[in-house]
Amino acid sequence: MGRLSWQPATVTDAFAETPQVRTLELDVTGWTGHLPGQHVDVRLTADDGYQAARSYSIASAPEEKGPRLTVERIDAGEVSPYLVDELRTGDRIEVRGPIGGFFVWHAGLGGPVLLLAGGAGIVPLAAMLRHRVASGSDAAVRLIYSSRSLGEVIYREELDRLATHEGVDVVHTLTREQPAGWRGFGRRVDRELLAEAAWPASSSPLTYVCGPTAFVEKVAGSLVQLGYDPRTIRTERFGPTGR
Repeated sequence: MGRLSWQPATVTDAFAETPQVRTLELDVTGWTGHLPGQHVDVRLTADDGYQAARSYSIASAPEEKGPRLTVERIDAGEVSPYLVDELRTGDRIEVRGPIGGFFVWHAGLGGPVLLLAGGAGIVPLAAMLRHRVASGSDAAVRLIYSSRSLGEVIYREELDRLATHEGVDVVHTLTREQPAGWRGFGRRVDRELLAEAAWPASSSPLTYVCGPTAFVEKVAGSLVQLGYDPRTIRTERFGPTGR
């Protein structure tokens, strides 16, 4: 961290993923690339000099030009409401990164890879999926993604396209509301769902879990109960407020 410095970033595009979630494409001065799963710090400075900074996962694959961030609005937050509701193409912010070396996956690590996302926890895991396809890797990857409703599934159409690639599986579960004819799961991710939808522990997948704290703790604990080696489970969590 001591070697990282704040860099100016210009918003080159911004678009909604869901009513609460927005993706920002950035042009960052001096950007040298990143690994899937890393994040950046974002800093805003008000006219009176007040500054606020928060961390956001990088959504884009390393093969893409410049980083993309996908931000969920936290109504009580200082930073996310501005990023989701106010920021426009051509506006400038400051970023610092990329940051992180533990919660990363790249094609050189191989597979199989098990990804488990709760809500906006899909962001760094989607970067891993995008990289898997863009790099030409043949690693088997399975994503289990928990959302409250179909309308809150981030990257829904893109995930459907990624799932058409050989060796890529995407499994959805909707915990609050399921549309008529829904064929996916309709409950929270627990031991029983994992026993049915995840690979057996004997396959020794590299496992990444990201989402709200309660989701991550429940999923990681259930995986251990199913016989997964805790040393192969990497977790990243976020709280309900502060973003």
